[in-house]
Amino acid sequence: MNSTSDINFASLPTLERLGASVPPSLDVVSVAQKWFQTFANFVQTGDVNGILGQLVADAFWRDILALTWDFRTFYGSDRIRQFLLDRLASTKLSTLQLDTTTAAVQQPYPDIVWIQAFFTFSTAVGTGSGVLRLVPTSSGEWKAHAIFTNLESLHGCPELIGPLREQEPKHGTWPEQRRQEHECEGPDQKPVALIVGGGQSGLELAARLKYLGIKTLVVEREARIGDLWRKRYEALCLHDTVWYDHMPYIPFPPTWPVFSPAPKLADWFESYAHSLELDVWTSSTVTRASQDPETKKWTVEIERSGLESRTLVVNHLVFAVGFGGGTHNMPQLPGAEEFKGTIVHSGHYTKAKDYEGKKVIVVGACTSGHDIAKDLHDHGVDVTMFQRSSTYIMSVKHGIPALLGSLYHEGGPSPDVADRINASFPNYLQKPLHQRIAADIADKDRETLEGLRRVGFRLNTGIDGSGCILLVWTKASGYYFDVGASQLIIDGKIKLKNDSQLARFTQDGLEFTDRSILDADAVIFATGYGDAQDSLRSVLGPELGARLKPIWGLDPEGEIQGVWRDLGIPRAWCMMGNFALCRFHSKHIALQIKAIEEGLFDEKRYSLETTLE
Repeated sequence: MNSTSDINFASLPTLERLGASVPPSLDVVSVAQKWFQTFANFVQTGDVNGILGQLVADAFWRDILALTWDFRTFYGSDRIRQFLLDRLASTKLSTLQLDTTTAAVQQPYPDIVWIQAFFTFSTAVGTGSGVLRLVPTSSGEWKAHAIFTNLESLHGCPELIGPLREQEPKHGTWPEQRRQEHECEGPDQKPVALIVGGGQSGLELAARLKYLGIKTLVVEREARIGDLWRKRYEALCLHDTVWYDHMPYIPFPPTWPVFSPAPKLADWFESYAHSLELDVWTSSTVTRASQDPETKKWTVEIERSGLESRTLVVNHLVFAVGFGGGTHNMPQLPGAEEFKGTIVHSGHYTKAKDYEGKKVIVVGACTSGHDIAKDLHDHGVDVTMFQRSSTYIMSVKHGIPALLGSLYHEGGPSPDVADRINASFPNYLQKPLHQRIAADIADKDRETLEGLRRVGFRLNTGIDGSGCILLVWTKASGYYFDVGASQLIIDGKIKLKNDSQLARFTQDGLEFTDRSILDADAVIFATGYGDAQDSLRSVLGPELGARLKPIWGLDPEGEIQGVWRDLGIPRAWCMMGNFALCRFHSKHIALQIKAIEEGLFDEKRYSLETTLE
């Protein structure tokens, strides 16, 4: 294995490392066409060595479903060679076409230059899109440093949109038709897929499946679609921008605010489900699911508040229950029964008015902890933040444009285009890129960061200095995108305690390991959520639950574990992520389910586990 094979130490393709320069009169389209024609010819003839000759030695090839039926990132010549030897012929990669209109030179930093372009292709089962990035070399040739291949559609299985939408008028029949569809009544209305959870991940996947012709039922425990967002704290507002958060089929209108308030978003979910005619059972809970080992079908038991319980047999069971499955991560401290005040998890915190005139300690110094502490301060509450460990801080003002601004902004590319460009950067290639981005953000945020250090707030720069990106991928916590709380901490308006650890409750507050005591009338634990596997195991039982793969975190190739792909149990799926991830990857789960139903996918994947055997 050559020295470039360790993906953890991947480097950026700087001009210095490449020993290259860029000619002043560069014909971008000509360079892209010449490279792509040679590459396509080698693909068509199955010449693996020829293909490798078109790549630099430490190239990346990321594939989502198109050539592997999995999420894979191959780094370095040796791994790419084995991947192509194993998969190029059997997948029948063909009809590659370069979109010359997308070919453009990009220079994210003075010492990094690449040509980026889109292409399309076909395989034995479907069509795909790709993104390539070419870098200059010391010989003057341009070679690929990154290739991304992504399954877009299945042959003969188009989305039922545009000219394939419903054509017949429904004179007086639509209400009854919708009632039967919603209640899954009749032989044609038996669900093929059942989704547990009606948040953005469940609704977006339900929409994707419906318009691939897969009858889908969503089971939501709350009384109304969106209630999980309505019941969160009143001050909750998304820190991602509207351009990043669009949903499939119905984007947010051009009047929508840049940062979505939670109650507004909750109402949008309800409207979204109604407009797309999604079948959602609210006030309903999946209590048990078992799988027939021969047929792989699921028998799912559902309790419906005020209605008769139902047992359904479906082909696919999807868990869309969010990070931690809604299970609160609540530290157990001795003395809690003696405490005379209120103990609550941030998941049950709703409004600051409930704490007026009280002293409050917020345990936790990431997003929820900061948001709640700021909300309390803004309503005149005496609040102290207890910081257990260091936090990565960046401002929304400087951080969001640096992270998302090149792709997700007013007048930017469509979400579909932006998502594919974003996905074309493998996660471990993003690490060295984000080390630079994080340093740039920190420089712009210098005054705030220095102020936080001055008052003793413990900061970090993310994993290996990469800012928030690897924190998101590895544990989805550990950071705060500052919208004002940091200055309140600097000014002492939100008090800070972080010089020792929690020891126990007292009657009047909290005692710490250094024997110091803080009085409090209420303690709010902004300590996150539990393992997502726990909520799945509560439905699946111990035997099936033991087969679950880890959910979230990165595998050795830098791909996120357990979500959007094989979960360890055939025809069981996990759908989760932020709005952009759900928008993009809902299509991937939908394509896998549709391919299984159409007999196009035998559920044999070219997985990491397979190649390690």
